[in-house]
Amino acid sequence: MTKKDLVAAIAEKASLTKKDAEAAVNAFVETVQSELKAGGTVQLTGFGTFEVRSRSARKGLNPRTKEPVNIPATKAPAFKAGKVFKDAIAK
Repeated sequence: MTKKDLVAAIAEKASLTKKDAEAAVNAFVETVQSELKAGGTVQLTGFGTFEVRSRSARKGLNPRTKEPVNIPATKAPAFKAGKVFKDAIAK
């Protein structure tokens, strides 16, 4: 499903115009991004939690030259599905 498909599905289910549904999807994405960037989490009960996870620095190996490479520490967005969401998918 693409963003266009998601907007169309939301518009149909919520009886909104596609323009309003797209504005809602964009607002949701921007809000989640800004909250995670600020170091917070977004928890949607029954759906899941968006959070930032830290990855520590580590040593890797360049597959082409087999030379060791230092990989710096970084932060990455993560999503943990909630129990209700997992159960709905498992059925």
